[in-house]
Order: sequence, then structure tokens, then C-alpha cells
Amino acid sequence: MSKPLIVGAVAYTPNVVNIWEGMRGYFADGPAPMDFVLFSNYGSLVDALLDGTLDIAWNTNLAWVRTVGRTQGACRALAMRDTDAVFQTLFVARPGSGLSGLADLKGRRLALGSRDSAQAAILPVHYLGEAGLGADEVELVRINSDVGKHGDTGRSELDALRAVLDDRADAAALGINTWEAIGREELMPGAFEVFWESPTYSHCNFTALPRLSEERTRPWVERLFAMDWDNPEHRPILEMEGLRQWVPPRLAGYDSLFEAVRTQGISDRW
Repeated sequence: MSKPLIVGAVAYTPNVVNIWEGMRGYFADGPAPMDFVLFSNYGSLVDALLDGTLDIAWNTNLAWVRTVGRTQGACRALAMRDTDAVFQTLFVARPGSGLSGLADLKGRRLALGSRDSAQAAILPVHYLGEAGLGADEVELVRINSDVGKHGDTGRSELDALRAVLDDRADAAALGINTWEAIGREELMPGAFEVFWESPTYSHCNFTALPRLSEERTRPWVERLFAMDWDNPEHRPILEMEGLRQWVPPRLAGYDSLFEAVRTQGISDRW
């Protein structure tokens, strides 16, 4: 049996341990066994990938963009979740707010999540810019909770919603996963409505460097793609990780974030 591939991820919730224990068990009886290492933040995760501690990193979209920058493009995305290929940012407000599009935010207050959250901070500013709204036209209420986890915990987005409830902001930006979680858990029922949603973009992916050959990654990726929603042994892992199917990476879906990082002067470093 080949040496296990070492996959790194960020422990943004205690449930992450269960996910990766399940993944390790799934790969154990196949041609590409794996083990995992958990990190407290994405800076440490990417550093470990670059220094050779890891073979593969489970990166957010910002971590991917920074890895591309730090390797001058010498990295490759292996796979992503089906939900990562169609991620969105939503702008929400209280019912009756009078907001029906981005242009209506002129002269209003928008609550953003953590500064390293692509979905709740970086891309929202990018979308405002595309709509012709600069920093002098929309007051940005920045809520930097859980910096380092790239918005994975959703805490800063919930804090942004609370800012709207407390009348410290007129609207909030959040990722579609947080919005759907609110619906599933019936948090704040009827308190908010979506008044604008972004085009789809790509979120997380498994990232590897050139030193890890395709001969090593191919059987691992094939085994990953073989996970089946209809298989009762596989479904709990897929449910915990928020997908129904693993899919090839949609690289064009990162273009908007690359542009946002460039225009906002966001560093490749942490």
C-alpha cells in the first residue's frame, strides 16, 4: 500500500474532526489512503502546504488565490464540492427597507463580515465597485470576528445581521451557505429578505503543488469522485461537508476574487 497522502484543513468547528475521520476511513480501503492535519487558520494551512508538511490543502477561495500568488501560479486545484461551483453572496435587509438593488445602498450602511471573508467582505466591496458605489457613497460597517478562518464559521455574518437588527446597519452581506443555514435552523424567521444576489463564483477546492505528481493524486481524486450520495455509508460524510457530489474545479469562478484582491490591494501574506 502506498504512503498516505497528508491532507490539511482548518478546524473552524468541532464537527470538522468527524468529517475528516470519516474521510480517512473512506479512503483507507482504497488505492490512495490519506491522513489529515487540522489547523487553526488558513495562513498556517497554506504555509504548511508550501513548506511540504502537507500534500493537499482544503483551501477557501481566498486561500487558493493567495496560494496562486505565492507560487506564481505553480499550483493546481484538484476538486471541489458541487456547492463550491455555484457559491453566491447575498445582500439582505429588513422587510420594508426600501432596498431593491445595489444602487439603493447609496447613502446607506452595509454590514460586512470578517475582512478575510471572500463572500462577506471582499467580494461585496467588489460588487459595490462594479455598481459604481465607492467607499464615500456606502458606509461600510466592518465586523472582524474570527479573522483567520475566512468566514468559515459564519459568526461574523451573524454579527452583521445583528447589526441590522440593532439599527447599526441598513443591510448585510453574507454567503449563501449562512443564509441557507438560517433557513434550516429557523433563526430570525422573517426578519430579513434578500434584495440582491451575486453571480455564482467558486469557493473551496483541494489544492496541490507540482511536487505531488499526478500519478499520486489521480487515484485519490478518482476515489473522491466515487463518493455516492445514495450510498448510506458515504452520505453522512457528504452531508457534514455540505455537498451531494465532488466535482472538477471550476477555475473561471475565481476570476472575480482575483480581480477583487488585486484592486483592493489585499496581500498574498497573512
